[in-house]
Amino acid sequence: MKTRTTKIIYWSGVIFMSLWFGASGFFELTKNPIVWDITRQLGYPPHFIYILGVFKLSGVVVLLLPNKLLKLKEWVFAGMFFDIIFAFFSKIAVLGFPATIDAIIAFSVLTVTYLMFKKLYSSEQIVDRL
Repeated sequence: MKTRTTKIIYWSGVIFMSLWFGASGFFELTKNPIVWDITRQLGYPPHFIYILGVFKLSGVVVLLLPNKLLKLKEWVFAGMFFDIIFAFFSKIAVLGFPATIDAIIAFSVLTVTYLMFKKLYSSEQIVDRL
């Protein structure tokens, strides 16, 4: 795969995940009733919802910075993976499998995006470009 194709796939994934997590974080911080009701139904306390919102929006900012904070981007990817995995299992336990479709889509897009990130940047570059 050419570098140009890798970059297009990577940035498409970054934009998609930024919109996904940006909207989610915004709705968590503005106490959107739909988001809050579902999150509360899953058993998460209010203070946790605010924390999620702050970290999601912070992560989006880091992801959108080109060629900067690469090590921190890896942490953002890890945080997004954890968020999606916890959402998936919480929804399976409380709401059933049909409610997990969004988590499956997000996990798939994030996985491809992360693989393209690793293809674009070597481990040495990630450590050097804190």
